[in-house]
Amino acid sequence: MLLAAGCATLHVTTDYNHRTDFAAYHTYSWLRVHASNSLWADRIRRDVNAQLSARGWREVPSGGEAAVSAFGSTRDMQSLQTFYSGFGPGFGGWGWGGWWGGGFGTGVATTQTVNTPVGSLVVDIFSSRDKRLIWRGEASEVLAGNPQTNRQRLEKAVTRMFRNFPPVTAG
Repeated sequence: MLLAAGCATLHVTTDYNHRTDFAAYHTYSWLRVHASNSLWADRIRRDVNAQLSARGWREVPSGGEAAVSAFGSTRDMQSLQTFYSGFGPGFGGWGWGGWWGGGFGTGVATTQTVNTPVGSLVVDIFSSRDKRLIWRGEASEVLAGNPQTNRQRLEKAVTRMFRNFPPVTAG
């Protein structure tokens, strides 16, 4: 369990075109949201919309000054879990055994491969005028295995992504 919890650390990074004057952008339109299912696509869109709206950007159906695209993906991370049994009274069929509970070699170890979903999210913002990427946010380790926790982690990832948005550019 500790191994799975350690792998569930949310990582968020952002990058942007330092020559872009983000103060010139006030509207945006969605290009596409791609996710493993429509529930996640809707959640990603809702969370990104909330962050952009909170920063004074307004969504328009088409023709926005900026265009937003999001891509969520998942993959399975495999880990090994070993369960021990038969180490004598007081262990209840599980435990580490060894120095106590009947000595070495009296228990049975069962190892299985466990697939844990690991998710990532990339949000790109393009200038509609010249079709160039002006901002990118990336989050990894978004999924934790529990649907309610995953929903909270997605919201937290998008919030952290947009924490310093829009970037202040020199010049």
